[in-house]
Amino acid sequence: MTEEIRIINRFYSSLNKLDADGMNSCYSENIIFSDPVFGVLHGKEAKSMWEMLCYKAEDFSLIFQSPEDKGDGYFTCTWQAIYRFSKTGKMVTNKGKAFMKLENGFICEHSDAFSLQRWISQAFGITGFILGRIGFFQRKIRNEARAGLEKWMAKNES
Repeated sequence: MTEEIRIINRFYSSLNKLDADGMNSCYSENIIFSDPVFGVLHGKEAKSMWEMLCYKAEDFSLIFQSPEDKGDGYFTCTWQAIYRFSKTGKMVTNKGKAFMKLENGFICEHSDAFSLQRWISQAFGITGFILGRIGFFQRKIRNEARAGLEKWMAKNES
């Protein structure tokens, strides 16, 4: 097992234990993260997102596959997170694929791909099922996620 695969395994094992510090220790200071809910986050934003999500997590479990080396420092990893969405109390099973780049022993780029429409349908129930494919509702979800992260960062800034 390569050092890069050990780092990615440590990242997901830490997530499974809701250990944001362990996860963030795998990230470079200048990490660039993106996903369909939060969009693009840089450095402290990405690390704060994991702190917030781990803190708020309820009934959480994670399954991840062994990372696949794509060459030139790039890796992919499929994952499945099951948890209770704190805003609505609904259970979500989110299946996705991570794309990561590692440099100098740290993850410097991390992008998670998953179906935003499917996530919204699960997280918001029938309302999400009906409105989840509509752009304005997706933007509303993204804006609320970003606002929540900004509020978290302002409250927890050290």
